[in-house]
Amino acid sequence: MTHDVRRAGSPAGAHVDAGAEASATGRGAKGPDELRRQIERTRHELGDTVEELAGKMDVKGRARARAEDLRDRAGAMTVQLRSSVVHAGEAGARYRKPAVVAGAVTAVVAGAVMVRRRRC
Repeated sequence: MTHDVRRAGSPAGAHVDAGAEASATGRGAKGPDELRRQIERTRHELGDTVEELAGKMDVKGRARARAEDLRDRAGAMTVQLRSSVVHAGEAGARYRKPAVVAGAVTAVVAGAVMVRRRRC
């Protein structure tokens, strides 16, 4: 079998047979078993490539996957926000008593100021 191969340094249109080309590149099959393995490997690679291309062409499927990813992220953020709210509630409970005392003191002072103004 011959191929029309143009290489650098060879005359235009020089014919190189497939066996010579394979031995020159070092990728040729050593025998029928090796050739079958190469064919099978090439089929798998081609199948993988076709699957990738089909996945890229499936816009509906990609949109569904993206929506699912966003739903998962939103769920994680909800859990995080709930945790923050619980933590804030615990912090508020911790400082509730001092806040009530400060409010009561403020009310007493305001009441005293109002009573003094009425007397004067």
